[in-house]
Amino acid sequence: MDFDVSDEDRMIVDTATRIGEAFGLEYWRKLDSEKAYPREIWAAICQAGLAGVALPVEHGGSGLGMVQMARAIEALTAGGAGATLAQMFMLTPIFGGVAVSSYGAETMRTDLLPKIISGKVRFSMALTEPGAGSNSLEIKTFARQNGEGWLLSGSKIWITGVEEAEKMLVVCRTTKKEDAQRRADGLSLFVIEPERAGVSHHPIEKLGTNTLSSSTVFFEDVALTREDLLGELDRGWPALLDVLNTERIVTTAGLVGAGRLALKLAGEYARNRRVFAGRPIGSYQGVQFPLAQASAEIECASLMNLKAAWLCDQGRPYGGEANVAKLIAAQAASDAIERAMQVYGGMGYAKESHLERLWRDARLFKFAPVSEEMILNFIAQHDLGLPRSY
Repeated sequence: MDFDVSDEDRMIVDTATRIGEAFGLEYWRKLDSEKAYPREIWAAICQAGLAGVALPVEHGGSGLGMVQMARAIEALTAGGAGATLAQMFMLTPIFGGVAVSSYGAETMRTDLLPKIISGKVRFSMALTEPGAGSNSLEIKTFARQNGEGWLLSGSKIWITGVEEAEKMLVVCRTTKKEDAQRRADGLSLFVIEPERAGVSHHPIEKLGTNTLSSSTVFFEDVALTREDLLGELDRGWPALLDVLNTERIVTTAGLVGAGRLALKLAGEYARNRRVFAGRPIGSYQGVQFPLAQASAEIECASLMNLKAAWLCDQGRPYGGEANVAKLIAAQAASDAIERAMQVYGGMGYAKESHLERLWRDARLFKFAPVSEEMILNFIAQHDLGLPRSY
């Protein structure tokens, strides 16, 4: 991997930094309190071409890769947004853009990719189910054959961005597990509209990430056509894994940005806050060392994430690296924000410090989109060769 930053990469980071800082802390605090979707910044991101960084040139993208997307997200989230802005990339450029560009029919790519890149279409993905959780092979939502198409029935939970989306990537079974030749067979992916007949959704009240809705989604005999199918029928599992691994990369990039933002706020406060003997509290090692430790961990997570992104761009396996990066980033970002709150003392608990929002938003990513425990299972089994434990 070449660690030099190209002029093109530098331009992308500079553009992302400018946009991130233009829509800074006060913008996000206002939207968080109103539980409002960040329309203005997403329009600016799309206008600058950042939503299409990793998407094909022939459909309006930049034709670059996940390295550039990760760097852009780090810069955007560090400007004031924190981790939740990465979810917007997860939803549309990943669940929409990467999925459609990699597995969609040419008609679907031609129709949807330019709209994704320009911001005219936003995506969500309906995967998680109440009875399956992290075990996606146990999902029950089923599309039964109906002439040339299918009828989709079932339910999903914790589906992000449904209220704001024009399209939804739905993961379901088209062959029941007991009838499939292999455990991973029988899953299929479809692209539909959330307002299609038979689809309903209801919001979930939650602790944080208030600028994006989370919903329970119900499907009652929703009509699906061949044109809605993404990839091969009954062979959706490999495609789903590809999409989920790129999801890890953008999640990690957002956590890196959130951690850097918290450390920046803590540093500014520690340099100016004077309590004992007129010295700034940042001159004490008891304040410095925890922040320095968190910074070291954040930078390690960023490097591992860039390695995962580079491997992805080279067409090489990168799931292990993406998982490790996400594990460390979630822990490091949470620690950085907690430590920043501690530096602020009581004011760290106040909304005006912005840290409480960063904490609420980042906390989600210790168990989503994949939990720490599942990542440790993966490392133990695949990297250490230990017996499967779950």
